[in-house]
Amino acid sequence: MSNFWNIWIIAPTILVIVGCVVLLVACSKNNTGVDEGESMGHSFDGIEELNNPLPKWWSYMFYITIVFGVVYLALYPGLGSFKGLFGWTSANQSVVSIADSKAAVETAKANNQLSQYDREVEAAAKLYDPIFQAYLAQPLEELIKDEEALKVGGRLFLQNCAQCHGSDARGSVGFPNLADNAWLYGGELADIKKSIMDGRNGMMPAKGGLPIEDSELKGLTEYVLKLSGRDHDEALAAQGQGSFMKGCFACHGMDGSGNKFMGAPNLTDNAWLYGGKREDIFESIKNGRAGVMPAWKDILGEEKVHVISAYVYSLNNK
Repeated sequence: MSNFWNIWIIAPTILVIVGCVVLLVACSKNNTGVDEGESMGHSFDGIEELNNPLPKWWSYMFYITIVFGVVYLALYPGLGSFKGLFGWTSANQSVVSIADSKAAVETAKANNQLSQYDREVEAAAKLYDPIFQAYLAQPLEELIKDEEALKVGGRLFLQNCAQCHGSDARGSVGFPNLADNAWLYGGELADIKKSIMDGRNGMMPAKGGLPIEDSELKGLTEYVLKLSGRDHDEALAAQGQGSFMKGCFACHGMDGSGNKFMGAPNLTDNAWLYGGKREDIFESIKNGRAGVMPAWKDILGEEKVHVISAYVYSLNNK
């Protein structure tokens, strides 16, 4: 933080505190020229104003709050870059990666200066880690029958996965629908857990990386529409089949049913990650697509991933 912003924060804060003291002292003195208890010389609706001093309890309360404010600002950060006498922080705000965060926590532990967030995480770990360890000890085939575990998995999903896949897990353009039973990398329990643990990198190069001319793209689009049983131009689709056989089949299969080992989409099930309109398919073929799902094993740990995997599987297997 620059000196300008330090001054911008510190000066008004101190000015307000000093101003409160000055105002309180001024209000505690009788500067009206009228004796205490006497009339101020005007009334309204039959009510006459008297020159009464501030209640002692009210004045003392304000003095206490001012003292509290000064002590608080001295002990905790709040005045620009001043970190406070306790060296307390709300979180490790300077970290840029998980590794940095873990290193910062270990350094803080060594110096007995854990941030508030780290302390809360540590307390939560002591309370909840045994529960998640017990879940991890159960095979996924058994865990999917545990209603309480599925509720926990659902809450973890909302906290960590809903940003991309939606609170109902139905995804959006570029983010897979997890509730339609159409899986790029397989929908078995082990497949789902591996996807969450290790993440996925889905990439289709422009034109599939094949020697396909721009003039062939419309025909290829019509052929893909035909594979999924949609309305299509039969003549163009026939041309597009030849383009498909130049190499698209290597990933999507001869019949277009995809390949879960490569994450190649099934083109026959009418489930479209980037949209199934004619123009969407044309765009996907022409310019390619790239999607990344991060690995969660280092973020949540296997224990929580185990429970989320059971929940995601349950969305399609009641």
